[in-house]
Amino acid sequence: MEKREDGHIDRMEERKDLSYESVSELCIFPLREMIIFPGTLLPISISGERIISLINHAINNHQRLLGVFLIKDVKKAEVDPDDLYHMGVAAIIHRMMKLPDGTARLILQGLYRIRIVEFLSTNPFFIAKVESAPEKVELTKTTEALLRNTLNLAQKFISLTPYIPDEIHEILLNIDDPLRTVYMLTSLIRVRIDEKQEILEVDSLEEKLKKLNMHLTREIDLLELGNRIQSEAQKEMEKINREFFLRQQLKAIKQELGEIDDREAEVQQLLERLSSIDLPEEVRVEAEREIRRLERIAPASPEYTVIRNYIDWVLDLPWNVKTEDNLDLERAKMILDEDHHDLEEVKERILEFLAIRKLRPESKAPILCFVGPPGVGKTSLGKSIARALRRKFVRISLGGIRDEAEIRGHRRTYVGALPGKIIQSLKVAGTKNPVFMMDEIDKIGSDFRGDPSSALLEVLDPEQNNAFMDHYLGLPFDLSEILFITTANTAQTIQKPLLDRMEIIRIPGYTEDEKLGIAKSHLIPRQLKEHALSPDEIIVEDDAILKIILSYTREAGVREMERQIARIFRKAAFEKAAGRLNKPLIIKPQNLAEFLGPERIYPEIEFRTSKPGVATGLAWTEWGGDVIFVEAAKMPGKRGFFLTGHLGEVMQESAKAALSYIRSKAKELGIEEDFFEKYDIHLHVPSGAIPKDGPSAGITMATAIVSLLKEKPVKKDIAMSGEITLSGLVLPVGGIKEKVLAAKRSGIKRVILPKRNTGEIEEIMRSGRLDDMEIILVDTIDEVLKAALDLEG
Repeated sequence: MEKREDGHIDRMEERKDLSYESVSELCIFPLREMIIFPGTLLPISISGERIISLINHAINNHQRLLGVFLIKDVKKAEVDPDDLYHMGVAAIIHRMMKLPDGTARLILQGLYRIRIVEFLSTNPFFIAKVESAPEKVELTKTTEALLRNTLNLAQKFISLTPYIPDEIHEILLNIDDPLRTVYMLTSLIRVRIDEKQEILEVDSLEEKLKKLNMHLTREIDLLELGNRIQSEAQKEMEKINREFFLRQQLKAIKQELGEIDDREAEVQQLLERLSSIDLPEEVRVEAEREIRRLERIAPASPEYTVIRNYIDWVLDLPWNVKTEDNLDLERAKMILDEDHHDLEEVKERILEFLAIRKLRPESKAPILCFVGPPGVGKTSLGKSIARALRRKFVRISLGGIRDEAEIRGHRRTYVGALPGKIIQSLKVAGTKNPVFMMDEIDKIGSDFRGDPSSALLEVLDPEQNNAFMDHYLGLPFDLSEILFITTANTAQTIQKPLLDRMEIIRIPGYTEDEKLGIAKSHLIPRQLKEHALSPDEIIVEDDAILKIILSYTREAGVREMERQIARIFRKAAFEKAAGRLNKPLIIKPQNLAEFLGPERIYPEIEFRTSKPGVATGLAWTEWGGDVIFVEAAKMPGKRGFFLTGHLGEVMQESAKAALSYIRSKAKELGIEEDFFEKYDIHLHVPSGAIPKDGPSAGITMATAIVSLLKEKPVKKDIAMSGEITLSGLVLPVGGIKEKVLAAKRSGIKRVILPKRNTGEIEEIMRSGRLDDMEIILVDTIDEVLKAALDLEG
């Protein structure tokens, strides 16, 4: 062994006089993911004090010999004796070079197979007692045939493998020892390390050759398949390059001749546009296919226009374009308060949605449905949400839609086909995540052309709208990032499966005080701007606004109130344009008729209920709550009961139930027993041109009849709503918020309601909107009569 002054060991001369196979105790060198065979060389890098001390010990004490064994589980960090295969190779350290970074390079030469008998030491490194494990080499006709077949397969394998030089085959032919041939080939082929270990462990030469032949055959098949795939890919690339080269040449020739037509320029423009847009791969492939089709069609063909329009739609849609959400909750609250007066419950729900989006951006957006009468701000709420989020806002109206294609689009086979309203609106928005408002979802129709409500099920379902398929596009579009908001006047006419996909937020209407606040903070400033007036030129007093609310509008929302304010401002604008507005115009209750004409609505509760037989009821309509009057009259007759006022079947049944209850309780109520034998009763609900139905007028009808029979007027400041049963129970009804607000608008101070509606009533009372009203909760009709007529049950 020669050692340089710098500590590098350059070369170790093999001592011919040593008998290595007599060594029975060796240092064990574990290997990961590599193996050494007898007669082969293995270069390897080593690092770490433990492994370098092992090498130094082998050099100094074991004639440069090592026992090299494969680790079974390469992922295991700390190796135990049981983690090693017990069949390995005795190898000599042929060369070692220490590097400046503390690592070293070794070249090991495998000598012969060995087997571990027992481990003598495991610390600081493995030392084991080993024994030689010679192979059984029997040269028979079978082994001769297997060896020849192996050499033939090796020649083919080497010719297919670019990283193995062809000279290796000549070396294999000149090797006399068949075991060396087997081991050299096994070290060259790419098979799993445990499969190479199997070949090492097999004792019989014949079995080694069989396994090697099997691995060589498999490798050759894989190499041939890979070469075939590469060859086909190369041919395809050459074809594409050739076509591109020829097209470029053709383009250059046509440019020189000045023969480029509009169609080619159009196709080239579309291809350039396609390459500059971020599209899903499926969409890009389809768009390119259609552009290539367009290239082959004459411009005069009708199909040319169809394909061109389709390509424009595909390229114009925002497939991967979206805006970043602004999730500043304080800013959102400020915008909602700025745009809308009151509506605290609705604002709170919107802020909760924004908070969830801030904490979990990937959460699915809910489908909000604002339900309430016209003019309460449903659409403007959607605009405020979009402004708070800094998203684009789009709106479509679904009222009267009867064709399913309005939602899903028409197939391209139809003349004049277009995408549905969803895709059209997204093109206008320019982003894939706008705030999308669908107005009047309760007014969708259906006919022989399909059911648009069913088509909306896919659009509004967060679980499946990530791949919405428009019939015109024929490509999936992701709608999952859109914030859908729908509006309706009533939830009763919305299809049940569609209603199940939406979160209902009810906006019942406004009180007079709330309307006054809305007029001062929103409506009047907006109308001043619309009519080019300044606050110094026209002043509207609060009392005048209240008179507009009570005497000219009386609605759940504020739409009609804004129209009346606009009428006043138009007259002021006319005076200003004529040069006659020299001093501020002050609108007072006293001069309001000069601008709006005579009052349209008069207080009529006291007037209508001054006589016996009239009771005030509360009804729910699509335009909000309303006050109705039920009138009863008696006349001589023979047990007749007449109902008028355009009543529906349910309302007629409620009237009959009320009469039956009163007849059954006539004695307790102090009514003459023969009264029903001598008189007919006529029950009428005024405004007969308007259809009316529902069970909630039951207690009102019963009260009106008892008031008539007892000849005792109903209290003037009281209204009621509830369903009656034949046993005299009062059942809960719907639309409580709308009805109570209608009572407040009409100046009613006390309202009788079913006790089982307590939850809704407490919610209304908590809002502080009805602090000056008294709510009387009842379970039976006797309690109703006691409150309305002071009758003891």
